[in-house]
Amino acid sequence: MSTDTLGSKPASAGAQTLPAPVAKTIPVETVLHGDHRVDNYAWLREKENPEVIAYLEAENAYSNAVLKPTEAFQEKLYQEMLSRIQQTDLSVPYSLRGFQYFTRTEEGKQYASHLRRRDEHSPEELLLDLNALAEGHSFLGLDVFNVSDNNQLLAHSTDTTGFRQYTLEIKNLATNALLPFRVERATSAAWAADNCTLFYTIEDEVSKRSYRLYRHVLGSTEPDTLLFEETDQRFRIDIERSRSGNYLFLTTNSHTTSEAHYLRANDPLGEFRLISPREDNHEYYVDHHPSFSNQGDSFFIRTNSLGRTFRLMSVSTADPRRKYWRELIPNRPAVMLSAFAAFRTHLAIYERETGLPHIRIVSLNQDTSNLLKTSHRIEFSEPAYNASLGTNLEFDQSHLRYQYESFITPRSVFDYNISTRESVLRKQQPVLGGYDPSLYVSQRSHFTATDGTQIPISLVARRSTPLDGSAPLLLYGYGSYGISIPVGFNSNRLSLLDRGVVFAIAHIRGGGELGKPWHDAGRMRNKLNSFTDFISAAEFLIAQKFTSANKLIIEGGSAGGLLMGAVTNMRPDLFRIVISHVPFVDVLNTMLDASLPLTVGEYEEWGNPQLADDYFYMKSYCPYTNLTATNYPALLVKTGLNDSQVMYWEPAKYVAKLRTLKRDENLLLFKTNMGAGHGGASGRYDYLREIALDYAFLLSQLGIQS
Repeated sequence: MSTDTLGSKPASAGAQTLPAPVAKTIPVETVLHGDHRVDNYAWLREKENPEVIAYLEAENAYSNAVLKPTEAFQEKLYQEMLSRIQQTDLSVPYSLRGFQYFTRTEEGKQYASHLRRRDEHSPEELLLDLNALAEGHSFLGLDVFNVSDNNQLLAHSTDTTGFRQYTLEIKNLATNALLPFRVERATSAAWAADNCTLFYTIEDEVSKRSYRLYRHVLGSTEPDTLLFEETDQRFRIDIERSRSGNYLFLTTNSHTTSEAHYLRANDPLGEFRLISPREDNHEYYVDHHPSFSNQGDSFFIRTNSLGRTFRLMSVSTADPRRKYWRELIPNRPAVMLSAFAAFRTHLAIYERETGLPHIRIVSLNQDTSNLLKTSHRIEFSEPAYNASLGTNLEFDQSHLRYQYESFITPRSVFDYNISTRESVLRKQQPVLGGYDPSLYVSQRSHFTATDGTQIPISLVARRSTPLDGSAPLLLYGYGSYGISIPVGFNSNRLSLLDRGVVFAIAHIRGGGELGKPWHDAGRMRNKLNSFTDFISAAEFLIAQKFTSANKLIIEGGSAGGLLMGAVTNMRPDLFRIVISHVPFVDVLNTMLDASLPLTVGEYEEWGNPQLADDYFYMKSYCPYTNLTATNYPALLVKTGLNDSQVMYWEPAKYVAKLRTLKRDENLLLFKTNMGAGHGGASGRYDYLREIALDYAFLLSQLGIQS
C-alpha cells in the first residue's frame, strides 16, 4: 500500500510544466463466484476525504497545464460559437387556460426567465427568474413547473448542486410570495382541480429512487398525507395530470414493467385506483378522453402486450380492467409506437420506423374501428432528421405543435393545422453570422454488423470536405436504455465542420432507433452487440474513406462513456482520440453495490452480478476491469463532482488505473467540474466554454491550431 496521496509520472509531450498525477493504491480484495479481484482505487469513493479532493484537483491542474497552450484557441472557439447565438431571444409561446407562456434569454445572463401574458399586446408577467434563483450557486436546474387551474399558483422545483435533488416550492403569482411549503427530494408534482391540493412524489434519500406519493392541502396544519409507497426497488413512480384535465395518473415503472393508478382530478381526497396490475415484461401507459366514440369517458392505453413495439387500446373509465381493453391500432413489428397524445378531435402518435421518427395524426371524428385508416403522417423530406412532439398542453386545440431539425436545418417550431394539413413555421433557431445550409451535406447509410444486422449511421460534412480518407471524423455513440440519439442541429458543431471534420452518429443496438427490439438486442447478455456495432461503424467509415484510423475521434457520455471505454479496450488501435463524458466505466463494482442510486433498477438493463452468468458477462466488457498494459488513444475524460447518475469516482478510478498501465505517450486528461453533476455546467455561457475546451483538445491533437 502506498503512503503518498499523489505521486508523479513524467508528462506527455507538450505537458512539461506539471507531472501527471499518480494516485496512491490501497488494495481492496473481493471474491465472488470463485473470482478473485483486486481494486486499488476504491478509496476514491470517499468524497469527504480531503485526499480525494486533492487528487481531483491535481488532475484538474494537470489538465489545465497541458491545455494552457490551447487557451487562446479555446477563447477563439468560444467567441466563434457565441457569435452564432442570438443571446437575447424569446421562445415560441404556448397557450394554457387563457395565457401565453414563454421564456426569455438576455445577453450576458446564464439562464432564462419564465414569463406569461394574456396576448401579445398585454403586459408580461414574470413567473421565475432563474438568474436570480442561481445567485450564490454555481449550478441551477429547473424541473417541475406546474400552474394551478385558476392560474394563481406555481409549483416549481430547483436543484442548486447538479445532484438532481430538487426542492419543491409553491409561488403565489398574484403576490409573488412563496407559500410556507417546501419539500426536499421532489421528483414530480401535479395539481388537483380544486386549486388547493398538490400531489407530489419524492425520492429515497440513499437510492434516489422516486418511491412515495404525498398529498398536500394548502392551509392545512396536518402533515402531508402519504398515499402510496413503492417498495420494489426496481420501480420508480411519477404523478401527472391528463391533458384533458379530468384525471391524475400515478405511474410506477421499471425498465421492463409498468402499471398505472388513476384518480379524478375533482376528487382530490379520493383513492387512487389501479387500472391493471403489473406483470413482468408488460408495459402500459395511459391518457384520457372524455367522449371517445360510443364508449364515452375512456382511457387510451399504449401497451406492449402481444408485441414489443406496442399497440394502442381503449377502455371505458367505468371499468378499465385489462379484459375490457379494445384494440384501436394493432401491433406493427416494424413500427415502434413510442408515444401518443390525446386531444378532443385527434390523437398525435409518435412512431419510429427504419430508424427514423414520424408523427402520425389520427382523426377521432371518423370510423374508430381501425384508426390507421383515418390517419396520416406529417411528411419530412430530408434523409436524416429529428422530429418530436412540442408543447401541447391544451386538450381543445385545432393544431399540433411539433419540432423539426436535422444536421443542416436549425431547430424549427411548427404548428400543424389538423384540418388543412398545413405546417406553419412559428420560429427557426437563429444562426447568426450568415449561416448557409447549402454549404453542408447530410446523408444516411447502413453498415453491416458482425452478425449481418444492418445498422443505420447518419453523417454530415461541409460540402467542400474531401471524402477520400484524409478528413478527420468525429463518431458519436450511445446505445443503451432504448434511447434514440437524435439527428439534430448544433450550431457549435459548425466550428468542427468548417475545419474539415466530418460528424457521424452510429445508431447502434441498445438504443431505441428501431424500437424496443433494437433496445433488447443491445442490453443484458446482448450488450456486446452495442460495442461490436460501434467498432463495425468505425471500420465502415474507414473502408468508405470518410476518414482513416489515425484521424478518427470517438465521443460518448454516461452509458455512451461505457461504450467509449469498452471499444477502446477492445480495439485501441482503431481510434486516434477519445472524449468520454461522465462515463459509466466501473460497471462491475457499481452493479455489485445495491446502495448506490440506480443500481437495483438497472438490473433489467445490465443484469444482476449476484448471478454468476450475469457477473462474468459484465466482467467481460467492464472498462475498468479490462484495462491492460498496452497503447491507448489520446483521451479526455470529464465528470462532475455532484453527479448522481454516474458517480465521479468511476472515471476517477478508471483514469488512475489507466495511468499505470498505458504504454504510449498519448495524452490522458481528466477534468472534474467541482460544482456540477451529470449534465455538466448549467449556465449557457459556462457550457459553451466546456465545449470550446473539448473542441480545442481534439483539434489540437489533429494538428489544427486555429
